[in-house]
Amino acid sequence: MLAATVLGLALAFVAPVAVSLSGTESAVLGLAAWAAMALAFLPMLRFYERSPAWAPLLPLIAIVYMAATIDSARRHWLGRGAEWKGRTQQQSRV
Repeated sequence: MLAATVLGLALAFVAPVAVSLSGTESAVLGLAAWAAMALAFLPMLRFYERSPAWAPLLPLIAIVYMAATIDSARRHWLGRGAEWKGRTQQQSRV
């Protein structure tokens, strides 16, 4: 499930940027996908009273989220529970 999640995030958020910067004929499609995701992000930025300048940075935000997802899985595999402010929460075994 982790691999599918990371792949999905990469395809949805990173691939359009990579394609738009590729310099190929598909770059226009990549740029259109990147612009569409930025436009879709604008209502959330307005809701949280943030600058619209954050919208094109959504792929970078997704990469940070992807890293946090991978780190969470790593911590789970190591048997370390959730951690907040130096305190850990034990995982329940199901």
